[in-house]
Amino acid sequence: MLFMQRICFAFVGVALLGFVNMADLRAENWPGWRGPRGDGTSLEQGIPVRWSGAENVAWKIAVPHPGHASPIVWGERIFLVGTNLETQERILTALDRGDGAILWQRSVVRAPLEKKHRLNSYSSSTPVTDGESVYVSFLDEGQMLAAAYDFDGTERWKAHPGVFSSVHGYCSSPIVFEDKLIINGDHDGDAYIVALDKQTGQIKWKTPRENQTRSYCTPIIRDIDGRTQMVLSGSKCVASFDPRDGSRHWIIDGPTEQFVASLVYSHDLLFVTGGFPEHHVLTINPSGNGNVTSSHIAWHHTGKLASYVPSPIAVGDYFLVASDEGQATCLDVRTGEVQWSNHLSRHFSASLVTAGGLVYFLDDYGVTQVVKPGRNFEAVAVNKLFDSVEDSEDRDACSASPAISQGQIFIRSDKSLYCIGKSPPAVGKK
Repeated sequence: MLFMQRICFAFVGVALLGFVNMADLRAENWPGWRGPRGDGTSLEQGIPVRWSGAENVAWKIAVPHPGHASPIVWGERIFLVGTNLETQERILTALDRGDGAILWQRSVVRAPLEKKHRLNSYSSSTPVTDGESVYVSFLDEGQMLAAAYDFDGTERWKAHPGVFSSVHGYCSSPIVFEDKLIINGDHDGDAYIVALDKQTGQIKWKTPRENQTRSYCTPIIRDIDGRTQMVLSGSKCVASFDPRDGSRHWIIDGPTEQFVASLVYSHDLLFVTGGFPEHHVLTINPSGNGNVTSSHIAWHHTGKLASYVPSPIAVGDYFLVASDEGQATCLDVRTGEVQWSNHLSRHFSASLVTAGGLVYFLDDYGVTQVVKPGRNFEAVAVNKLFDSVEDSEDRDACSASPAISQGQIFIRSDKSLYCIGKSPPAVGKK
């Protein structure tokens, strides 16, 4: 009998260990712009659907320094960047994800505040981490600045990989690929995309961008058609590059001048939304070589359903876009047929995120509408973080995109950082 009890306990222990391991597999870090895949998707289940400024909030802290960059999360740490407007310092801050307490702050660079668009900030580039270092990017008196810090806040390197000029300011979020840190340098001058050695900051390759026009698109990297493709829109084109050496696979001219929103990839197609001065939504077959403008565009829309700043999302058979002017649209991924289009807000700046088959639309006024993609519009929840007084100088606003990690959503407003969801168990804490 005792032997059988031991066998049963051992079986239960193995089963519980397997359950824990499966739970660990489902939990994800949010290491950079638009999360672990760079497209706003979370594979986690049980992400919060309903909250308010007081309900289902694990904690709320005052943002140390203002900026529009999204928070990133790795393990028990959150990283934010912001600008001290008085001292003109760009600051990297590490926070404890358990309660939002500041662990350390580092002044990355002190430089005159650049000219910018009224909807931009002086710290709009979302940092990225590989779990060992945190990489940041700012503008330093007309030069792109990249820097790396370890998790204890020790500077590893700084580099100035090229000039950058734009009347709209700076917003180039770096991405990590293998041993490289890659940054888009589309600007009104000798534009480029550059890859730095993530250990040293030395340039590994630098590819010129011939149209020399400001854009702020963060690339995505996918293995497509037997090739590793780094794809981005911007500078009067959509183009694919080899992230290992910077060589170009293919290019599509236009369809407009400037882009901000990142692409997404689904159903063997690339989805693009932008830009300025014209608005477009289109899909691209990414299997080509050279100039494929006339041969590889699958479907194409123009007009108000497109977004300029907010990046879109693909969920199942649907592609969803939030226009800057507050219009939400759901399209069939294969045909481009509009399933529905609803006006949800006065303005969107944040990019869309998805978890559990639902899409989260965060507007500038702290309202997140949770929507189920489908042939018909289905609102699951409407969540209001704060009472927005639109005409008051004291009003709060949300321009940063949300981050999702380990069952929680992190939302940065101008004034606060919110951790939405249940507080994690205080393991080892009293």
